[in-house]
Amino acid sequence: MLLVACAHFPSQPQGSADYWGFTGPWDRRSDASVARHGSSLARVITGWISLDTTSFLPVQPYADSIGKQPALAERSMALITSYYGSRFHPEIIRGLGADAQATGITAGAIASLVDSSRYRGVVIDFEGMTPRDLDQLLAFTHAVADSVRAHGVSTVVIAVPAGDTAAYPAALLLQSADLIMPILYDQHWSASPPGPIASPEWVTRSLGTRVAEVGAASIVAAFPLYGYRWRRAAETEVISFDDARRLTTMTNTALVRDPVSATLHATSPEGWELWVSDRVLLETLVREARQLGVRTFALWRLGLEDQAVWDFIVPQNSAGP
Repeated sequence: MLLVACAHFPSQPQGSADYWGFTGPWDRRSDASVARHGSSLARVITGWISLDTTSFLPVQPYADSIGKQPALAERSMALITSYYGSRFHPEIIRGLGADAQATGITAGAIASLVDSSRYRGVVIDFEGMTPRDLDQLLAFTHAVADSVRAHGVSTVVIAVPAGDTAAYPAALLLQSADLIMPILYDQHWSASPPGPIASPEWVTRSLGTRVAEVGAASIVAAFPLYGYRWRRAAETEVISFDDARRLTTMTNTALVRDPVSATLHATSPEGWELWVSDRVLLETLVREARQLGVRTFALWRLGLEDQAVWDFIVPQNSAGP
């Protein structure tokens, strides 16, 4: 078994890297980032299609203000997700996957929305499922993939939690999808204790498991551009790299790099702690992933990044094969 798994690992990186970017359609900083740097990205996920918790039908909670721009022709994609309101809703996928008629109706409605906005790719993100939900997950993702392909979509990607191979077995999901996207961020998240968003050791271990499952060519590795500030008397907040620099400068708090996780962090006497991604971390994560043979990377999310990441990405995309 070990020999079979190791056969998926290449001896050295192959080809140049491709970068995709997720936008936050509710955040003007994403639009500004696409305007400045969109030409450096192979794909841009600009649309957001959620599933309504009552009707189970697709809705678009945010207008896509940039996906139809001529500059993004053939490169814009839509996110299809069970996230609605403030959380993922796995019960929607359970219900749809167990009802063939409802599945067909919802999948057809999703495809119509995708077609009307001329998206040529989709990323399906149904988090929160358990191993017991696998049949329902496979049934619904298969129906969605078939429907959107019938409406002109050329690339279907399924996002999967980094380490949950039981509820999200990549080989089975690839029966419907073209690519698998391990979510390699939120190692520490808003409701967890403070810590790095994606340490290189955690990413390498999680990504290596997925490469052993299906091979590096079938994977898009999703990396963070953001950070969190955990606060003693308030909710944790998502912060950008610029937010982190501003906060630490205003409060005269040192922003230092943790040598173990390669991540910038700061702790204030006022009771907050932040960890944030930057160019050095992203470059480290990409380098580790390239050693596993992965060459396509999705960045969550545009508008929150350290501007220096583009100095790294642009030469990578300009390099010859």
